[in-house]
Amino acid sequence: MKRLLLLSFVVYSALFTACSDEAENTPTATLNIRMTDAPGNYDKVNIDLQSVEVTGPGGKNVTLNVNPGIYNLLDFANGIDTLIATGDVPAGQISQIRLILGVNNSVMVDSVVYPLATPSAQQSGLKLQVNNTLAAGVSYMLLLDFDANQSVVIQGNGSYSLKPVIRVVETAISGSIAGYVTPVAAGYATVATNISDTTKVFSSVTNATGNFLIKGVVAGTYNLVVTPPSPLVSDTIFNVVVTNGMTSNVGLVAL
Repeated sequence: MKRLLLLSFVVYSALFTACSDEAENTPTATLNIRMTDAPGNYDKVNIDLQSVEVTGPGGKNVTLNVNPGIYNLLDFANGIDTLIATGDVPAGQISQIRLILGVNNSVMVDSVVYPLATPSAQQSGLKLQVNNTLAAGVSYMLLLDFDANQSVVIQGNGSYSLKPVIRVVETAISGSIAGYVTPVAAGYATVATNISDTTKVFSSVTNATGNFLIKGVVAGTYNLVVTPPSPLVSDTIFNVVVTNGMTSNVGLVAL
């Protein structure tokens, strides 16, 4: 029995380690989801946001870090928006965003509040079909543009339901810097400093195969310094241009 328990523990540990390594080595992009609205002919349109999920490569769902609560869509009209969710998702194609709503949805008409029926959103979520490809190390903003006038439907019995009309707009808000070093080793510091604004500094370290990826670098021109342990000497790559939505690959850095 002791041998069986030990074997089970070893197998479990190996599987856990493999899964952890796979998760750590999975390239990711950062996704920020914001919400805005076109002006509507209502006093308020309140949605009870509980959760946000993104369907990524291979159909895998990722739950983002959400700011839950009741949002009045009309507070975010005329160019105003608000952050509702953020998180890292596997790089590649995303196909769907799901907004999971609670039960406290309502619409105010002439100062009178009416329940806003959203049965599908409370169970399976408001499903927004998208077709966006996210690059590793890049930060993106997805803007959910509600149309309140078209999204709120008056039923024959005088009740109201939510059948959302939402436009999804993607904007890349950063780029990244990639490369690899020789001799191959993990833990070499890689630091990029903006040459016009030295307060903008982004960093990472090399992995076991000598590769590095500095994520979320805002657009601009950078000097990249790779610092290995002694007795190796650091190296500087000058004038690395970073463009939003792109990965600037500096190739091999020989130390």
